[in-house]
Amino acid sequence: MHGRIVKALAGFYYVEAEGHLYQTRARGHFRKRGQSPFVGDWVDFSTDDNGEGYILSIGARHNSLLRPAIVNIDQAVVIMSAKEPDFNSNLLDRFLVLLWKRQITPVIYISKMDLLDDKQREQMQVIAQHYRQIGYHFCLSLEDLLPLLAEKTSVFMGQTGVGKSTLLNRIAPDLALETAEISASLGRGKHTTRFVALYDAFDGKIADTPGFSSIDYQVTDAQELNAAFPEIAQLAQACKFRTCTHTHEPGCAVKQALDTQAIWPQRFENYLQLLSEIQGNRQVYKKEVKKG
Repeated sequence: MHGRIVKALAGFYYVEAEGHLYQTRARGHFRKRGQSPFVGDWVDFSTDDNGEGYILSIGARHNSLLRPAIVNIDQAVVIMSAKEPDFNSNLLDRFLVLLWKRQITPVIYISKMDLLDDKQREQMQVIAQHYRQIGYHFCLSLEDLLPLLAEKTSVFMGQTGVGKSTLLNRIAPDLALETAEISASLGRGKHTTRFVALYDAFDGKIADTPGFSSIDYQVTDAQELNAAFPEIAQLAQACKFRTCTHTHEPGCAVKQALDTQAIWPQRFENYLQLLSEIQGNRQVYKKEVKKG
């Protein structure tokens, strides 16, 4: 039979096929090949009269996330809270760089807008406009988000405590996902999602994932980072040097755009911080190689 893995738990893979759910295990040869089935995989599997069976083969994947392990995603809804924890553009840009690297379309959703005063709401509207001008979907309400979920496989991701499970319960109340209060001592939410699963919603699929307290954006060189910021990548075509890092080189079109406020300074600061981290990691690696 042919179907899709919609949940993985305790060594079992739950495959949806022809309107039914089958409990399966993976054959031993997958481990020997260094392969592992993931939620979202399309698989061929065997089954017995009790609705149990074995995965026989795994189909090709068009994209994937490793942490959490989920594949074949149409889009990722990145949830950032407006408050508690406060909105963090640097963390958001790390998510966006990761999704660019994994070839997954991002949708940005801001939760807890009701906790903002009028001035803070105006500031969030300005931030939203910056990201929309770049080309991102940036949603400040559930009404903005819902049309984007239709007939898509969407994974929901975000920093711990931003209200992912609360949002998903509003979107699909039948899920009844567990939620937790913000930890007073840590200033962030407790982990309430312990495994990845796909659920039916809006003629598509939605997935909750465990929260993140930090994120590995998986970009390792300056040219990749440049490409991961669409507005910078577009301007960089006019730079004097093809390998321009937009820090010290003459004839830099990005720096010129920054001077004329044609690029949002906060995004550029986030780019510079990620670039510094990448270059710092490279120096550490070179020292370790030389030492060895």
